[in-house]
Amino acid sequence: MAFGKKLRFGAFIAPFHPVDENPTLAIERDFELVQHMDRLGYDEAWIGEHHSAGYEIIASPELFIATAAERTKNIRLGTGVSSLPYHHPLMLADRINQLDHVTRGRVMFGVGPGALPSDAFMMGIPVSAQRDRMDEALDVLVPLLRGETVSKKTDWFELNEARLQMTPYSRPSVEIAAASQVSPTGANACGRHGIGMLSIGATSAGGFNALASNWAIAEEKARDCGTSVDRDGWRLVGPMHVAATREQAREDVKFGLHKWLHYFREVAALPLAPDDGTDPVDALINSGMAVIGTPDDAVAQIERLQAQSGGFGAFLLMDHNWAEWEAKKKSFELIARYVMPKIQQLNVNREESLEWAKTNRPKFIGEAMMAVGVRVAQHIQDKGTDNIRPEILEAMGMGKKPEAAE
Repeated sequence: MAFGKKLRFGAFIAPFHPVDENPTLAIERDFELVQHMDRLGYDEAWIGEHHSAGYEIIASPELFIATAAERTKNIRLGTGVSSLPYHHPLMLADRINQLDHVTRGRVMFGVGPGALPSDAFMMGIPVSAQRDRMDEALDVLVPLLRGETVSKKTDWFELNEARLQMTPYSRPSVEIAAASQVSPTGANACGRHGIGMLSIGATSAGGFNALASNWAIAEEKARDCGTSVDRDGWRLVGPMHVAATREQAREDVKFGLHKWLHYFREVAALPLAPDDGTDPVDALINSGMAVIGTPDDAVAQIERLQAQSGGFGAFLLMDHNWAEWEAKKKSFELIARYVMPKIQQLNVNREESLEWAKTNRPKFIGEAMMAVGVRVAQHIQDKGTDNIRPEILEAMGMGKKPEAAE
């Protein structure tokens, strides 16, 4: 049996921390989560950038990545995402390129226009200009990160024969991926530059329905621009919390789900949380937005996404803090133990080997007994039966079990 590429697993860590907790300890738990994922064999962790609204409290994904890289061994670390209108492109490219060297190629560069209008407001950036500015920044960031020299002038930045001092550690450059929701903005950017796509709301109703069409837009744009896009660079994001039973999972999320729902319904600009007036857990499950259940439920969700999208390269758990810390860590562990091997077909050969050994057990046991019999017979021939234990003789059909002492 030929095996294709393994679906990668990771997390998209905004993060979401309620305002009644110690923020310093909350960020420390984010580091501990990435370390936990690294030990469990997760492939990627993407770290957000936000500057307002109080919940998503990492302002610099680059600082977080530099620290996390020192505490981990294998997991790749991405900006999820860097809000391009907030940074001069040369300065941002220089920081990402430095991280590429510092992490020995483990860094990834996720980009977007900025998710919180309140961030843009504080900096005097018109929300209506954010997507145009993302496109303008990306037009120069891609060649800069490949080591090219760039000159460009816009109404918000200027580059004069700009280039990075260090050539890229990763060749041709650090991996780049653009955020995509329902609109075609991200998909067009991916196709124009031949970069990866981050479908952040892949399990929301709108995001799920737009999966196939957004990928088609990226492919069409790539053809028009003479680039190419690869499904292996397409990452889908969705929330999950799993436990040993569905009942336990529902009990676990009572800790923090209501706070997360309040943030998305009352504060954040992304309509990720369904609000149909029913029980919120039922609403999240029935809409397909989230998995709150068992590893089998998680497998079914990923298979559903594969069927809808036509195939993608990585599934990223949207980190949410719905459950207490220990239950959250257990959820990540259960996904690594039971969901990853099912999706990645890690146990196919083991299962076939087990069934083969079971089917042929009578034959193998017979041959094993025959081999023992040959040695026993040889021993009897050499030494006689006096030195052979009675139970061995009985097992070989060369005697009977001694009667109980009279």
